[in-house]
Amino acid sequence: MKHRKKRMNTWRRVIVLVLIVSLTQVLMACNKKETENFPITITVWHVYGEQTNSPLNDMIDTFNETVGRDKGIRVQVNVVSNTSDIHESVLRAANHEPGAGELPDMFISYPKTVLALPDKDILVDYHDYFSEDDLSDYIPEFIEEGEIDGKLMVFPIAKSTEVLFVNKTIFDRFAAEKNVSLSDLSTWEGLFEVSKQYYEWTDAKTPDIPNDGKTFLVNDYHFNYYQVGVASLGENFFEGEGTGIKDSDTLERIYRLYADAAIGGAVWLGNGFATEALRTGDVVCSVASSASVLYYDDYVVYPDNTKEQVEFIAMPVPVFKGGEKLVMQRGAGFCTVKSTPEKERAACVFLEWLTDPENNVPLVTSLGYMPVTNEAFDRMPEAILTIDSPKYRSLYEAFVETQKNYTFYSAPKYDDYLSLETKVESFSRSKMLAERDNLLSETDTDIEHIIDISYEEFKSITP
Repeated sequence: MKHRKKRMNTWRRVIVLVLIVSLTQVLMACNKKETENFPITITVWHVYGEQTNSPLNDMIDTFNETVGRDKGIRVQVNVVSNTSDIHESVLRAANHEPGAGELPDMFISYPKTVLALPDKDILVDYHDYFSEDDLSDYIPEFIEEGEIDGKLMVFPIAKSTEVLFVNKTIFDRFAAEKNVSLSDLSTWEGLFEVSKQYYEWTDAKTPDIPNDGKTFLVNDYHFNYYQVGVASLGENFFEGEGTGIKDSDTLERIYRLYADAAIGGAVWLGNGFATEALRTGDVVCSVASSASVLYYDDYVVYPDNTKEQVEFIAMPVPVFKGGEKLVMQRGAGFCTVKSTPEKERAACVFLEWLTDPENNVPLVTSLGYMPVTNEAFDRMPEAILTIDSPKYRSLYEAFVETQKNYTFYSAPKYDDYLSLETKVESFSRSKMLAERDNLLSETDTDIEHIIDISYEEFKSITP
């Protein structure tokens, strides 16, 4: 009897143990199921559109409802702003400044933001999640621009470049009276020569008012004109690691071309962006970011408040005679902040989906940007046929020609790059304006002498 009781107690313990193990397995399975179904939330700051009217927000909604739902990932947009504000907000958060919020999981950034971080290692290296075979689908220069210290920290999703926008309506009136054509604008030498002819042509229309010719060209990015131009002719614009400007015959050649047209009155040197001067008819063409197409209407409003319907077209950026067809690539990319492997993988799933040609082509064509993969570029001719706006069609035709015939230039990642850029931009506008005043006031009527002096100052600029 005593032994039977003991055996029964033993069996009870076994049964209880089996029940406990079974219940634990059931609970673990339920917990695993809940974890799999619970979405990983990825917070995002970006610049594409407005908070309530953003093509990227629309794409994110589509992702959340399809691939995101299937894989348990939800992308949540917290901020839609501009690159300057996001740059400042990221640095404040990274430096733990009072009042600064936390960094999101992903944010839009230029390499300069990454270089300014107190600790770049807070960012994911996308090489850990994308194989070399995966990345071979992308335009190589777009990937290279996002690589810092051997790590891929800025992932491309949409790129802009520089193009030549032309008010064809005004140009055609000018061309009808002068022996010029759009093909003359394919080189910087031809563009500056036509600019001077336009100034003289408009000046001659009011013979009783001297020196009132109109500007023909506005260049948004003088710094790019110099560095890309010098590089296209086989030289280096930068001294050392971006510590200054390297003097060379090539640099002097392209400086003199620009200064001659600008001091002579053919180039617009006002404050602000090129878009404004083109929209008001103050210039006929501009070298500017391709994304500025978003700001052009199908008309111009002149200073006297009259309005004229016009046709804007886009052409690949001019090149120097004898030089390589080289063009600056622009446009930020996504950085991902290190967190957990699950979150980091989820962010990469989203980036892979966003840059798939099926999704990337509709996104970029709604923004005025270029796609980022070779396959997406191959689809552009077909996509162009679906674009209603003539100026957008012209822009994407210029993109296709650029991608086919040009090499994309990536700005060097020097610590002093931004400082040098700021000083060159300021000099290029203020100095040329001052020398223009000297010419008109007859303080110095020898334009070649003026250019000599200004070049000596220019080449001595340092950060």
